[in-house]
Amino acid sequence: QGRGNLRPAFRMAGQGTVPSTASREDRRVTDPAIDHEKLRRDLRTMSRGDLLIIAERAAELMPRAKLETLLGDYVPVNAMAKSTAQKTPLLSEVQAFYRESLDGRYFQSFDVNAKNCTGRSVGTDAFIAEFHRLLGKCVRAAGTRSRKGLLVAFDLLLRLLEHIDEAHDDLVFFADEPGAWQVGIVWREVFPAYFRCLAETASSEEFARTVDQRIKSFAEHDRPQHIATARKVASTLQLEALRLQLSGDVPTSHP
Repeated sequence: QGRGNLRPAFRMAGQGTVPSTASREDRRVTDPAIDHEKLRRDLRTMSRGDLLIIAERAAELMPRAKLETLLGDYVPVNAMAKSTAQKTPLLSEVQAFYRESLDGRYFQSFDVNAKNCTGRSVGTDAFIAEFHRLLGKCVRAAGTRSRKGLLVAFDLLLRLLEHIDEAHDDLVFFADEPGAWQVGIVWREVFPAYFRCLAETASSEEFARTVDQRIKSFAEHDRPQHIATARKVASTLQLEALRLQLSGDVPTSHP
């Protein structure tokens, strides 16, 4: 299904600076009020998967004191308090998701007919929501922490997309036209962060080869834009290697 106007969950809590009290007050005065009737109409036409992403995003953005109001009649919020303030490292989160996905945690099929052939199972929607959440965290973290660990996290997530494109029927279930495109990634938001991590950790040849392969696998239709993105973060040697890779004039290594 198309994802409509829903953006991937890349701009959630933790991105950017928190506006001052004064700027928030100014915004209340200058920003037009939200037409909640139109908002409700739009929400009611969205798929379950899109609404799941929105709900998870709202839960992360919402202050703890307001979560009970938002979710209390559906979820026992008070019973979910963490016993420790220690956060799970991002790479550990991605590794766990990767293992669970390959182990079939999110695979849930259903009998397909003419009426439900464009639908998605609960398991597939859950996989897509978690994929967006973790990929968004990787994108936001690209400017704030070690790029080497982030590159590993990025690559694990992209391997899951490759696994889907290889038509393995053991990770998620798509009733119609299976493929990684169904996950709905906006690559113009992902590749800048991914290529930056790659440029800081990969050799020139590896950088060029990986950029070419990732674009070919996931976003060939926008190749010129993504190649330009890669060039912005590449070193001089990486730029030359990329030029050779794209021209097909890749030097052959000899034993």
